[in-house]
Amino acid sequence: MSSSQQQEQLREEFNRWADAGRGEGMEQEHWPIAKPALELMRIAKDENVLDVGCGAGWLSRILAIGVPEGRVVGMDISDEMIRHARRASVDIGNLVFIVGEVNEIPWEANLFSRAISVESAYYWPDPARGLREIFRVLGEGGSAWILINYYRDNPYCHQWGTELKVPTHLLSAAEWEKLFRDAGFADVAHRLIPDPTPTPEVYSDRWFRDAAQWRAFRAIGALLVHGAKHET
Repeated sequence: MSSSQQQEQLREEFNRWADAGRGEGMEQEHWPIAKPALELMRIAKDENVLDVGCGAGWLSRILAIGVPEGRVVGMDISDEMIRHARRASVDIGNLVFIVGEVNEIPWEANLFSRAISVESAYYWPDPARGLREIFRVLGEGGSAWILINYYRDNPYCHQWGTELKVPTHLLSAAEWEKLFRDAGFADVAHRLIPDPTPTPEVYSDRWFRDAAQWRAFRAIGALLVHGAKHET
């Protein structure tokens, strides 16, 4: 399957997610791991931030409130997700949403001081190219932060690949770090962010075998990888 075919498949799948209202539920699912990531980022009030794979815009809105003297751009491959995001964000003046692909970010170089992606990077058709594009649009001294729940070092998520309807990349923390370095990033590092959300005693969805596996998955936590664009 070509990159353009993968992108179209992603767009169609996440348009279906948007139509089903799944974009609006992402904040409740991902805020317990995103909040610690934002605290580590220490974003100043005047920064320009790119939210890659923004979905219905929940994180973009949080970011925009935190940078009243800056600007936030939320980008997603799904035009339906972007429509939902725009509709829910009309009162936030320093926030814009664009339809775009990480393989070719529709923005000028050296603009953003931060880029963040939550639960999106393993869907990218070409993660190496996506990270090179993020590096391009970051200004000197900027940094990129990728937070994902689907990665090789957490064995309790591996079964997701057969459940998802689009191609994914199951990479290790070391492999993600190498992609960052190959894209030009320095000071590359990673950490795990456990999810403290209480787990019900009974689990009946398709993502985990049972509640015990779900608890084990959350105890290991999400993978946060980050790197900086140094001044030249």
